[in-house]
Amino acid sequence: MATEEPNVSIGDVSHSTFAIGSHARAVAHHGTAPQRDEAAEELLKAVRELRADLSRVRAGEETDALRAALAETEEEITRTGRAAPSRRERLRELLTDSQTLLSVLASAGAVAGLLGL
Repeated sequence: MATEEPNVSIGDVSHSTFAIGSHARAVAHHGTAPQRDEAAEELLKAVRELRADLSRVRAGEETDALRAALAETEEEITRTGRAAPSRRERLRELLTDSQTLLSVLASAGAVAGLLGL
């Protein structure tokens, strides 16, 4: 006796998002990147420069916190096209706490200036 097997056919799945299975989750990332205004673009550039400069500075508690916040800011601007006010405030706090760093690294001064410090 032959059993009936389920029949599945998948055609062209270009530009599609789907998941299969009981715990599957599909997330679509289609379309264009979010639009960034000039201020966000300028902040993103300054954040990237400061991150590069921080790679040449000895790690410490303050620099580690600043590195993490800069990475999160870069990711947020890249993903959403802007840095939320709370993210900008966190960077302000970290840069204020790092006054010595601001005087040594021009890139830190650039980010601080863009954040209104």
